[in-house]
Amino acid sequence: MADDMGFSDIGCYGSEIETPHLDALAANGVRFTQFYNAARCCPTRAALLTGLYPHQAGLGSMVTHSGNRREQGAYQGYLRTDSCMTIAEAIKSAEYRSYMSGKWHVGEYPESWPRQRGFDKYWGLISGASSYYEIIKDQPRERVMVLNDDRWEPADTGFYMTDATTDYALRWLREHQSESPDQPYFLNVAYTAPHWPLHALPEDIDKYEDRYHIGWDSLRRLRYQNQKELSLFARQPELSARPESIASWESIPDKDHWSRRMAVYAAMIDRMDQGIGRIINQVESDGDRDNTLIVFLSDNGGCAEEITGRNLHNPQSAIGSRGSYVAYREPWANASNTPFRYYKQWTHQGGILTPFILSYPKAGLTKGSVIDAPAHVIDLMPTILSLANSSYPKNHAIPMEGVNLFEVIAQSDLERTLYWEHIGNQAILKYPWKAVSSRGESWELYNLEDDPAEMHDQAAREPELLAEKIRLWQLWAAKVGVSRN
Repeated sequence: MADDMGFSDIGCYGSEIETPHLDALAANGVRFTQFYNAARCCPTRAALLTGLYPHQAGLGSMVTHSGNRREQGAYQGYLRTDSCMTIAEAIKSAEYRSYMSGKWHVGEYPESWPRQRGFDKYWGLISGASSYYEIIKDQPRERVMVLNDDRWEPADTGFYMTDATTDYALRWLREHQSESPDQPYFLNVAYTAPHWPLHALPEDIDKYEDRYHIGWDSLRRLRYQNQKELSLFARQPELSARPESIASWESIPDKDHWSRRMAVYAAMIDRMDQGIGRIINQVESDGDRDNTLIVFLSDNGGCAEEITGRNLHNPQSAIGSRGSYVAYREPWANASNTPFRYYKQWTHQGGILTPFILSYPKAGLTKGSVIDAPAHVIDLMPTILSLANSSYPKNHAIPMEGVNLFEVIAQSDLERTLYWEHIGNQAILKYPWKAVSSRGESWELYNLEDDPAEMHDQAAREPELLAEKIRLWQLWAAKVGVSRN
């Protein structure tokens, strides 16, 4: 899983960023064009790990930070124990070993860390956004890294988060081969890349230093054209217009500064792809590739956040280096989400659509094919448990909400209704109709078959249909515990 990466940010979804290993994975597997996440990091991770909607798992909003416990329930801010179990917990019934490397972000308290939720080995960042080079001490919210059950801190030099995430994933694979070679395994690799702060290694930045002087307007058109040439969509969406909040590239005075931001962002994705290649090579060298399901996705759309208020950036440090602490902001996030509108946190397509690659050689899927049917991150747990011949306890408090992805692939017209709510952003989808509302604004209605980029609101033309969508969403909201506050 990538972190805060937009729909068009890898090569096989239209990007100019060099991602040969992910592109090869897609060429030998399948890509989805309507795979949905839960709009933001904590909710998506909770849904992935449990097969439930985020509220059912206790992450209806964001994680609870140390010293700030909330009332237990839909917004408690860590994975619930009364209503959900994780993939790692459920898969033990099939004698699987479970490992994780990378970002957790679904429980800050030690009793909620990965090893307490079924993982046999863990290394990574328990908390949210962090420097890729160090643990910064003087910030309002403490950042915690952990090796198994113990706090861990990086060395003063030579540490880079993305490489370390890959290194520990490889360590768990190698130790598995030496310690438990006859047991199957589940490995969750949760990169922090390319989430802000923009930090990348010089040799990776050098590849992109001059690439983004074309600006965000031209980049969106380039990616849109690439998507056409890839025949990515069954029906090519319109290219959404640049929002009024974004200046035209021609009008800004500091082009070198802005192009540097995007160059570093691209370098972060490039480095992640290199690491994914190393992991795939290890699986192949272990002789397990044909019988291993590999999936790739992002936790939400490109991120438009401005982080100047954190006061962690040293203006004397070049963007990308230790001491810098900036984001690439709305103009580049808009390009990342080509051709869609809006960003991380929103429930419009730009916030909740992720590139999704599934590769499982044993399944005999048509290599390089594109799946247009809607699917959701809640589908990963039932898919994995089905392949592992592991059953979900029938007496558990809440049954899984997702479906097996291989059913979605086999039945492109599979009827289902999907729901979202995050900090007042809400949506309901029963294809082709999607109703969506942003933080108290009026509901909008789109026919995604005719209008995949949500450009033409049909609410006024279809009031009865919209009213029915809103009624169903309200029933779901009451069921999962959405707050009315």
